[in-house]
Amino acid sequence: MAKKILNVLKLNLPAGSATPAPPVGPILGQAGINMMDFLKQYNDKTSDKRGQVIPAEITVYQDRSFTFVLKLPPTSAMIKHALKLKSGSKTAGREFVGTLTKEQVKEIAQEKMADMNTKNLESAMNTVIGAARSMGVKIAE
Repeated sequence: MAKKILNVLKLNLPAGSATPAPPVGPILGQAGINMMDFLKQYNDKTSDKRGQVIPAEITVYQDRSFTFVLKLPPTSAMIKHALKLKSGSKTAGREFVGTLTKEQVKEIAQEKMADMNTKNLESAMNTVIGAARSMGVKIAE
């Protein structure tokens, strides 16, 4: 018989170096799962991606056991990585921090497609362009 799902948590954690410090510790503690067990497994699976933020979707079962699935980094993090930026613009639309080429947009969209709710590459590219513009990144024509 399948286990009964109690809760589904979504956390954005630093790859390979997640700690039980707030807000992670309290969230996992309230869910009733073994915090150190989760953090050890998460850090082991993401140790090759240090420096990135890797989202995890944690399914907590009634017996307090859990499983988790790793997702791709957020689109904004992928844009910052492609342009080697520390952060986006403080005043997006007025101040620009970089320029993405159409090819870079296409690469990010193809990589992120598995986590998006579309199978159309053009729609995925438009999503990446929207995220870029909200960060103060121009798109080269």
